[in-house]
Amino acid sequence: MSETILDSSLFRNVYCYVAGGSEGCVSHGYSEGFLPAGYEWLAFAITAAVLAILFIQGALGGVLALIWGERRILARFQNRVGPNRWGPFGSLTSVADAIKTMFKEDIVPDQADRFLFNLAPVIMVVPVLMVFAVIPIGVGTLVADLNIGLLFVIAITSASGLAIAMAAWSSANRIAIFSGLRAVALLVSYEIPMALSLLGVLMITGTLSMTGTIEAQDVPFIIVQPLGFLVFFLAALAEMSRTPFDLTEAESELAAGHLNDYSSMKFGVLFLAEWAATVAGAMIIATVFLSGWRGFSPIPSHIWFVGKVVAVIFLIIWIRATWPRLRIDQVLSLAWKGLFELTMINLIVTAILTAAMADREADGSLFSAGELWIMAAVNWAVFFPSVYLIGKLLASKPYEDDSSEPQELYPVATEEKAFEGAAD
Repeated sequence: MSETILDSSLFRNVYCYVAGGSEGCVSHGYSEGFLPAGYEWLAFAITAAVLAILFIQGALGGVLALIWGERRILARFQNRVGPNRWGPFGSLTSVADAIKTMFKEDIVPDQADRFLFNLAPVIMVVPVLMVFAVIPIGVGTLVADLNIGLLFVIAITSASGLAIAMAAWSSANRIAIFSGLRAVALLVSYEIPMALSLLGVLMITGTLSMTGTIEAQDVPFIIVQPLGFLVFFLAALAEMSRTPFDLTEAESELAAGHLNDYSSMKFGVLFLAEWAATVAGAMIIATVFLSGWRGFSPIPSHIWFVGKVVAVIFLIIWIRATWPRLRIDQVLSLAWKGLFELTMINLIVTAILTAAMADREADGSLFSAGELWIMAAVNWAVFFPSVYLIGKLLASKPYEDDSSEPQELYPVATEEKAFEGAAD
């Protein structure tokens, strides 16, 4: 077994208890396992299955907790009580909803493309679950430390927009198709600034590895890269169809959008994928910009990571409770006239700073903590005027009525003119 794979303590603790006699496990202090020598391939398959089940169940549990937590928090924002019937403080409400969804009738529209209609939920949920495999949730606790982790995340999350478009088109429903077209517009518009916002992080760390990104954050990148964080956070909200970018499911316009014709567990799987994407997005933000599992002793690294993820999720919920939904023209203008320009500014400033200060330290890092603080000071000095100027560029112009002729006022019910012709 490769030493790189065994560097993951989570993988090693499962694999080496199954095949402890292998050469790699012996070097880590393991003597024997359940399987005899020569069955390392079976041990690898068992370990992979165990870790896949563990992470999938963790994602499902996180989704149930998120649904309950968001409903409770939104209730507090809106001066309501929220779910409080099933379980302590309503904590089993999400479980009750899941059970109810399982036993609903599965209906497929007559004109639907059945193959694509059934395939869309799978394409929606599988990439989201794959993202969890490359995110370190603690010291050495991840499934795979890919050296292209950030690129993998950007690539795999692009499938969500395609899945929404597939679900909408296969429904043969005009309302759902509108949702699919909006999803494609969001995908094309926000993938570019999202990817570009990570280039500043790449310049500083010199690696695409998620673990390497965490280890390079002697100063959290939310401080060093404020423009990058702002762009990535807003683009992530759009990719996850979260408020104020939830145009694909605008209830007042499109009913339920691409979910309109789905029922039973197909609807449940699509719903699961959307909420799991919120959890995964918060984990990515915590990893890339909040230094991941890094913190202070004696608090375990896993607790630090979970706390940061919860803080990001709370911010996402807060935005949902505060901001109204944007129009499609506002969403696209923000992407092309706002976020894209901010990424360009961030890239230029970061490139100048890295070129001026790049000098690998003794511990292998590109920049010391002092140099990162200097970068932070310069980037924050650029952040405020940049956001102000872009805000002025995106500000709505006051409406001006150019018509010279006076317009007749529409009568109200209390005026006699409103009732003219009623007898006819």
